[in-house]
Amino acid sequence: MAKDANSISTSVYDAELLRLQAELVKAQEWVKVEKQRVVVIFEGRDAAGKGGTIKRIIEYLSPRTTRIAALPTPSEREKTQWYFQRFVEHLPAAGEITLFDRSWYNRAGIERVMDYCTPDEYRRFLHQCPIFERLLVEDGIMLRKYWFSVSNAEQQRRFKSRLHDPMRQWKLSPMDLESITRWESYSRAKDEMMVHTDIPEAPWYVVESDSKKRARLNMIAHLLSTIPYVDVPPPTLTLPERPEPKGYERPPREHATYVPDHSATLD
Repeated sequence: MAKDANSISTSVYDAELLRLQAELVKAQEWVKVEKQRVVVIFEGRDAAGKGGTIKRIIEYLSPRTTRIAALPTPSEREKTQWYFQRFVEHLPAAGEITLFDRSWYNRAGIERVMDYCTPDEYRRFLHQCPIFERLLVEDGIMLRKYWFSVSNAEQQRRFKSRLHDPMRQWKLSPMDLESITRWESYSRAKDEMMVHTDIPEAPWYVVESDSKKRARLNMIAHLLSTIPYVDVPPPTLTLPERPEPKGYERPPREHATYVPDHSATLD
């Protein structure tokens, strides 16, 4: 059988992913020490691999430093706010990283295609978005934007896989399935969005994601290449000697409610 041009061996993938994850830990420490602010936007079609990439990025990072912002549908109150307002509160403070699993670009994608916003709201977004992002960058935020590009055929294959997998069916929604019939509409919306928002201060980076493994490695490697981090020496830590007991006695076990030993039933 001919080898798929997009394939990569598991051993090579695992080794490089671990190396990149170690670099992500170094970058996180540099962000903390230097009090930098980093925002990474993940956009793309449904089933394009955004979530899997985010999962690999955060695997060894501190949730106190690196946070995921995956905002739900706006409330009725939020719908009356300035569009960018609910996203601003998730922006990082000094020493923090925010990963947006979808972002304010919902307006240029799903809201535009599904008519969830008015033509005026859409045009206002295309006008304000570059201004908003320039303000973020001008204020010192490192803004990185990634578009995960998946082919029609590969998206269809992933949808079918999720449909028959009880552990991943939650990833499918009626909105996801609707995107199949509106493929070209989403394509046109993405193209128009890129024209207006691919700006020098915050350019778009496209990630070819028909191969999930390659997409993860390529995206993480690129992200690291755009952050001028250096290896920050960790503080010197020494385990203290445990003090001698001073008469404390643990209460009898029967005074506490323990979790049943489910693992013992597996032998």
